[in-house]
Amino acid sequence: QVQLVESGGGLVQTGDSLRLSCAASGRTFSNYVMYWFRQAPGKEREFVAAISSDSSRTRYADSVKGRFTISRDSAKNTVYLQMNSLSPEDTAVYYCAADSRPYLFGSARAAYDYWGQGTQVTVSS
Repeated sequence: QVQLVESGGGLVQTGDSLRLSCAASGRTFSNYVMYWFRQAPGKEREFVAAISSDSSRTRYADSVKGRFTISRDSAKNTVYLQMNSLSPEDTAVYYCAADSRPYLFGSARAAYDYWGQGTQVTVSS
Protein backbone atom coordinates (compact mmCIF):
# COMPACT_ATOMS: atom_id res chain seq x y z
CA GLN A 1 0.00 0.00 0.00
CA VAL A 2 1.03 3.59 -0.65
CA GLN A 3 -0.55 6.48 1.19
CA LEU A 4 -0.51 9.85 -0.54
CA VAL A 5 -1.21 13.15 1.19
CA GLU A 6 -1.40 16.39 -0.77
CA SER A 7 -0.78 19.82 0.70
CA GLY A 8 -0.04 23.37 -0.36
CA GLY A 9 -3.35 24.35 -1.88
CA GLY A 10 -5.05 27.62 -1.12
CA LEU A 11 -6.56 30.83 -2.42
CA VAL A 12 -4.35 32.95 -4.65
CA GLN A 13 -4.78 35.70 -7.20
CA THR A 14 -4.32 35.61 -10.95
CA GLY A 15 -0.65 35.58 -11.82
CA ASP A 16 0.46 34.17 -8.49
CA SER A 17 2.45 31.02 -7.91
CA LEU A 18 1.80 28.03 -5.69
CA ARG A 19 3.67 24.84 -4.93
CA LEU A 20 1.78 21.67 -4.16
CA SER A 21 3.36 18.76 -2.34
CA CYS A 22 2.39 15.11 -2.21
CA ALA A 23 3.99 13.08 0.54
CA ALA A 24 4.09 9.33 0.06
CA SER A 25 4.41 6.64 2.68
CA GLY A 26 4.30 2.90 2.57
CA ARG A 27 5.95 1.04 -0.26
CA THR A 28 9.09 2.24 -2.00
CA PHE A 29 8.35 5.65 -3.41
CA SER A 30 11.09 5.41 -6.01
CA ASN A 31 9.34 2.50 -7.74
CA TYR A 32 6.37 4.58 -8.82
CA VAL A 33 5.59 6.98 -11.59
CA MET A 34 3.93 9.97 -9.97
CA TYR A 35 1.11 12.06 -11.36
CA TRP A 36 -0.86 15.20 -10.73
CA PHE A 37 -4.46 15.50 -11.83
CA ARG A 38 -7.12 18.10 -11.21
CA GLN A 39 -10.88 18.31 -11.21
CA ALA A 40 -12.82 21.53 -11.52
CA PRO A 41 -16.45 21.80 -10.39
CA GLY A 42 -18.75 20.15 -12.90
CA LYS A 43 -15.89 18.83 -15.00
CA GLU A 44 -14.14 15.53 -15.39
CA ARG A 45 -10.83 14.88 -13.72
CA GLU A 46 -7.99 15.75 -16.07
CA PHE A 47 -4.32 14.92 -16.34
CA VAL A 48 -1.89 17.67 -15.38
CA ALA A 49 1.63 16.26 -15.17
CA ALA A 50 3.64 13.09 -14.67
CA ILE A 51 7.19 12.22 -13.72
CA SER A 52 9.02 8.94 -14.11
CA SER A 53 10.39 7.01 -11.16
CA ASP A 54 13.94 8.24 -11.81
CA SER A 55 12.88 11.80 -12.74
CA SER A 56 14.33 11.38 -16.24
CA ARG A 57 11.00 11.88 -18.01
CA THR A 58 8.15 14.28 -17.53
CA ARG A 59 4.90 14.88 -19.31
CA TYR A 60 2.49 17.81 -19.15
CA ALA A 61 -0.96 18.68 -20.31
CA ASP A 62 -0.91 21.33 -23.01
CA SER A 63 -2.90 23.65 -20.77
CA VAL A 64 -0.10 23.83 -18.17
CA LYS A 65 3.01 23.38 -20.29
CA GLY A 66 5.49 26.15 -19.64
CA ARG A 67 3.72 27.23 -16.43
CA PHE A 68 3.79 24.12 -14.22
CA THR A 69 6.76 21.99 -13.25
CA ILE A 70 6.62 18.55 -11.69
CA SER A 71 9.54 17.27 -9.64
CA ARG A 72 10.22 14.67 -6.99
CA ASP A 73 12.55 14.25 -4.05
CA SER A 74 13.16 10.59 -3.29
CA ALA A 75 14.91 11.39 -0.04
CA LYS A 76 11.70 13.03 1.19
CA ASN A 77 9.30 10.66 -0.61
CA THR A 78 7.59 13.71 -2.01
CA VAL A 79 6.46 14.90 -5.42
CA TYR A 80 5.90 18.57 -6.11
CA LEU A 81 3.93 20.64 -8.55
CA GLN A 82 5.23 24.16 -8.99
CA MET A 83 2.48 26.27 -10.52
CA ASN A 84 3.26 29.69 -11.95
CA SER A 85 1.18 32.30 -13.74
CA LEU A 86 -2.01 30.90 -12.28
CA SER A 87 -5.35 31.83 -13.77
CA PRO A 88 -8.95 31.23 -12.67
CA GLU A 89 -9.05 28.34 -15.16
CA ASP A 90 -6.59 26.52 -12.88
CA THR A 91 -9.11 26.47 -10.05
CA ALA A 92 -9.70 22.83 -9.12
CA VAL A 93 -9.05 20.13 -6.59
CA TYR A 94 -5.59 18.78 -7.31
CA TYR A 95 -4.83 15.11 -6.76
CA CYS A 96 -1.63 13.15 -6.84
CA ALA A 97 -1.46 9.54 -7.89
CA ALA A 98 1.12 6.78 -7.99
CA ASP A 99 1.41 4.00 -10.52
CA SER A 100 3.80 1.08 -10.80
CA ARG A 101 3.73 0.85 -14.61
CA PRO A 102 6.76 2.47 -16.32
CA TYR A 103 4.67 4.60 -18.67
CA LEU A 104 3.70 8.24 -18.40
CA PHE A 105 0.02 8.08 -19.18
CA GLY A 106 -1.62 11.33 -20.17
CA SER A 107 -5.17 10.46 -19.23
CA ALA A 108 -7.15 10.50 -16.03
CA ARG A 109 -9.10 7.47 -17.27
CA ALA A 110 -6.27 4.98 -16.72
CA ALA A 111 -6.52 2.87 -13.60
CA TYR A 112 -3.82 4.24 -11.35
CA ASP A 113 -2.67 2.30 -8.34
CA TYR A 114 -3.04 4.90 -5.59
CA TRP A 115 -4.67 8.28 -5.16
CA GLY A 116 -4.47 11.04 -2.62
CA GLN A 117 -7.46 12.88 -1.18
CA GLY A 118 -6.82 16.12 -3.01
CA THR A 119 -6.04 19.73 -2.16
CA GLN A 120 -8.11 22.72 -3.25
CA VAL A 121 -6.56 25.43 -5.39
CA THR A 122 -8.63 28.53 -5.99
CA VAL A 123 -7.43 31.34 -8.22
CA SER A 124 -9.35 34.59 -8.01
CA SER A 125 -9.52 37.09 -10.85
